[in-house]
Amino acid sequence: MDSIILKGLEFMACHGVLPQEKSEPQPFIVDAHLYLDLRAAAVSDDLARGVDYSQVYQSIEAVVQGSTFNLIETLAENIARRILEEYPVEAAAITVKKPQAPMPGPFQYAGVHIFRERS
Repeated sequence: MDSIILKGLEFMACHGVLPQEKSEPQPFIVDAHLYLDLRAAAVSDDLARGVDYSQVYQSIEAVVQGSTFNLIETLAENIARRILEEYPVEAAAITVKKPQAPMPGPFQYAGVHIFRERS
């Protein structure tokens, strides 16, 4: 299946279990793979027959910055749910990375990856 890829979307938000995570914004990086048939958009060269990337960005931004969740698993689930509700995609794979998670040693990021299909 075809896919649209939005990679490395960075937002500042307050998600986490600890009190300081709920009050001090930190970076969250989101990758989204949207699975859909792109033939009609490609053949017609018409954005109306596909998905507008900037609107998807705004939808993801609204979820990341519009709510506070304890778990990045919940954040990823809410992003996937919104994409499936708002856009004509068959499935969405969402990765959320938290590069400043409270960890006891050096690390690149903590993250989750989910795949959700339209039911």
